[in-house]
Amino acid sequence: MAPWSRTKRASSSTDSGSPHASDAEKVDYKAGVVGTGETPFFNTDNNGVAIHEDHQHLHRGLKSRHITMIALGGAIGTGLIIGTGKALAQSGPASILIAYTAVGLLVYVVMTALGEMAAWIPHSAGFAGYATRFCDPALGFALGWTYWCKYIITTPNQLTATALIIQEWKTAEQVNPGVWVAVFLFVICCINYFGIKFFGELEFWLSTIKVVTIVGVIILSFLLAVGAGPGPATGFKYWKNPGAFKPYIATGDAGKFYGFWASLVNAVFAYLGTELIGVTVGEAQNPRKTIPRAIKLTFYRILFFYCLAVFFLGMLVPYDSKQLAFANGQTARASASPFVLAIRLAGIKHLPGILNACILLFTFSASNTDLYIASRTIYGLAEQGHAPKIFRWTDKRGVPVPALAISALFCCTAFMNAARDSQVVFGYFVNLTTIFGLLSWISLLVSHIYFVRARRAQGITNDQLAYVAPFGLIGSYIALFFCVLIALTKNFPVFTKGKWGNFDTKNFVTGYLGIPIYLICIFGYKWRMKSKGVKPHEADFYSGKDVIDREEEAFLAHAAEKKAAGGDKGGWFYKTFIAWLF
Repeated sequence: MAPWSRTKRASSSTDSGSPHASDAEKVDYKAGVVGTGETPFFNTDNNGVAIHEDHQHLHRGLKSRHITMIALGGAIGTGLIIGTGKALAQSGPASILIAYTAVGLLVYVVMTALGEMAAWIPHSAGFAGYATRFCDPALGFALGWTYWCKYIITTPNQLTATALIIQEWKTAEQVNPGVWVAVFLFVICCINYFGIKFFGELEFWLSTIKVVTIVGVIILSFLLAVGAGPGPATGFKYWKNPGAFKPYIATGDAGKFYGFWASLVNAVFAYLGTELIGVTVGEAQNPRKTIPRAIKLTFYRILFFYCLAVFFLGMLVPYDSKQLAFANGQTARASASPFVLAIRLAGIKHLPGILNACILLFTFSASNTDLYIASRTIYGLAEQGHAPKIFRWTDKRGVPVPALAISALFCCTAFMNAARDSQVVFGYFVNLTTIFGLLSWISLLVSHIYFVRARRAQGITNDQLAYVAPFGLIGSYIALFFCVLIALTKNFPVFTKGKWGNFDTKNFVTGYLGIPIYLICIFGYKWRMKSKGVKPHEADFYSGKDVIDREEEAFLAHAAEKKAAGGDKGGWFYKTFIAWLF
């Protein structure tokens, strides 16, 4: 490893562009206060990546292709592969097509808002760091802890889906689902412990397989819909009978609207995880280039995958199919994935088993990524002083081992599958995950609104930013309104009369539990710590930015030297055979 020289002041006006900085100011990366007068010293590895040896820094081991594929593959999990079955059975094909498209646009606004902040200062504190810097430390505290809660619930949810899928081959009576949960939980813990480079490379190829599989499923679905398969063309016959919109709770137009609104909640759950790219910025190489690029590419591909997959699914499977999992209160022994059912209905032999194996890989990859996000989230909380300092400790490979251990421990809630029906647990986990995810989106949008107001107040123009959200403040305000509306109405069935008229206490609690937790975190922190909101002209845009600038400078200098020497041949297979597809 070669040392990277430190001779520049942390906050020189020429370095950061700060209107308030001077050569006399000295910034400490951890706290943003007076320090040694120079930015922290670090070494660089053979790839020009900064290696800090103080056991308090993550290592930037994620390459551009890793970031893109992790962001893309991380959002292709149970929400698309299994959750669409519930959405179809509940709402009908037209409802889910409209809902998934609308929520996809909402996600785009959230991602671009995140991208603008992440490209300015891609630090390891993640989402919570932006809320703390630009809005209110109490919001950063609440966002960080609720986001961590989301992922220690999402990871067991993915493991639950794994048990659901394996029951296609081995029923719960033959093999207890807890066995599968234990095996996969142990494996993902090992993968996360082996270091960010190993994790990134493995997750890259797993995500590649997932994307190729989804492309194959979409093409096959199209062929089946137009009659190129063993059976007749289905076309839009299921849109006519049993219908495009399924009444839910009530009958007539009111029931169809209820069905559509319920599908919005299912769509939100499906898209959750798209924003995880904001957590990877602390370990991304050349983040100011890779993060905006990944955001631009990821959104269009996810919207493409989801909308087309949902569109063809509605053409191939009727919403009242007795074989559809989640339909008519069936158990998880039915086909867990509606796409597997579509192939079975078409009469194709052997392929359903192969697709089930691919779907098993989907949920395994998603659970692996979710555990990674959980560990980095609590690490970011510790970095800000919002969690015990022990969770900030990293080993020589930059792995936050204590943060990984506590996150894995909480993921053991997946063992509830061993005692009760997997489908019931899956439903409760979806409820909890969705509200925590919506609260995260709300917090991100609020942070972006404060970020834009503050940078305008301090004279930071769009030209100084590496990436600018295309819809700006207006887009964030509109997205914020709809996120709040969905969060407040997501469990509306518990308040309605009719077949579901009896008050459903369990769904009410799991559906809205996240909101009081979120509010208690905000106001409890403000009361305990006496924190105040950040005023626009006082927002901190520069503390720690110099360290990231120097890391980026070292990486780009090394890349230029390597290219000049003719040694830039890495990723040849990817660039030649795979990159064009994505």
